[in-house]
Amino acid sequence: MTSETPPLLKDILGPQALATIADAGALVSRRFDRAAFLQAASDGLDTLSIMERVRHIADALSTALPADYGRAIEIVRAMAPRLTHGFQAVAVTEFVARHGLADVETSMDALADLTRFGTAEFAIRPFLAQDSARTLAVMAQWSRHDDEHVRRLASEGSRPRLPWAAPVPVLKADPTLAAPILEALKRDPSAYVRKSVANHLNDIAKDRPDWLVDRLTQWPRDDGRTAWIIRHALRTLIKQGDARALALIGVGHGAAAEVRRFSVVPQAVKLGDAIAISADIVSNAPGTERLVVDYRIHYARAARKSAAKVFKLRTFDLGAGEAVTLGIRQTIKDFSTRRHYPGTHAVELIVNGQTMARAAFDLLEG
Repeated sequence: MTSETPPLLKDILGPQALATIADAGALVSRRFDRAAFLQAASDGLDTLSIMERVRHIADALSTALPADYGRAIEIVRAMAPRLTHGFQAVAVTEFVARHGLADVETSMDALADLTRFGTAEFAIRPFLAQDSARTLAVMAQWSRHDDEHVRRLASEGSRPRLPWAAPVPVLKADPTLAAPILEALKRDPSAYVRKSVANHLNDIAKDRPDWLVDRLTQWPRDDGRTAWIIRHALRTLIKQGDARALALIGVGHGAAAEVRRFSVVPQAVKLGDAIAISADIVSNAPGTERLVVDYRIHYARAARKSAAKVFKLRTFDLGAGEAVTLGIRQTIKDFSTRRHYPGTHAVELIVNGQTMARAAFDLLEG
C-alpha cells in the first residue's frame, strides 16, 4: 500500500487559485485585464513559498487593475466575495498593503471590508510600521465594530509577534501599545476574537511578563469570557512555572501531591515511533488542590546540546487522599520547526511549576 504525499501549503495558491482570482476580477469589472494578471501571477510562482506567493499575486493584480488606486480598490473589494479560499482573499488583500500606503483612509476602509473574506492581519502591518499612532487609533475603533472579523483584526493585526507577518519596529520596542484594544475586547462575545486576544497577550508575556501579570490581575475573573482569555494568555508563563501566573488561575506554586510513578516507554525508539508517558499522582493535601501538570522534553541536539520544550498534560482538581493516573502518547517525528537528533532525551514531569519526576528515552539512529 502506498501513502499519498500531503499537499504543500504553498499549493493553496497554485494555478487553480490564480484562475479563481482572475475569474473574479473579470466578472466584476471589464477594466480587469484577466490575461495580464494570469501571465504576471504565473511567472515564477513555482519557486515561491506561501507568503511569497501572497505578495507576488498582489503585485500581479496591479498589472490588471486601473492605475488609479481608488478605482482599483473598488474592483478588489468587489472581487473578494467571489473567492473560494481564505488565502485567495489574503493575497487580494495584500494589494492594499503594497499599493495603498499613500491613501490611508481608503485603505483602512478596504481592510475592514476585506478581512471578512480571509484576513487582513498581514496587510495591516505596513500601515502600523508607517504610522503606528494613526493606525492603532483606527484599530481601536474597529475593536467596537459589529462584525467579529473586524474586531479580531484589531487584535490580531497588532500582535507583537504575529506569525508569518512582517515585524513592526514600534511594537517590538513596546509590545503593549495595543493595550486599549485588548481592554475593549476582554469581554468579547466571540470565541474567535477572544482567542486572538489571548494569543496577543501571550505574545506580550514573552517580552513583558510583569506587565502582563499586573494587567491581568486587574481583569475580572468572575466573567467566563474574560477568565478564558486570562488562562490562555498565561500559558507561556504557566509552562515556565511563574508563581504569579499560577496564582491568577488559582494554583499554588508547588503542590502537596506526590508522584508515585513516572515512566516513559519504550526506552529506545526510532524516528516515527511513539512514546507513552504516564504518571501516578497521589494527594497529600488536607483538602482539594488544583494541579497543573505538564511535561518537558529535552530534545537532543548536535554537539551534545539539548533544547527543551514544555507540553500541556492536564489541569484538574485532586481531592485529599485521592490518586490519579495520567497518560499521553507522543509520536517522535520531524516537523518544519523541529528536527530530531539521535541521543538521550530527558523527560520531566512538572506539577504546579515544579519538576517532580524525571525519566528518559533514547532516539536511535536510522
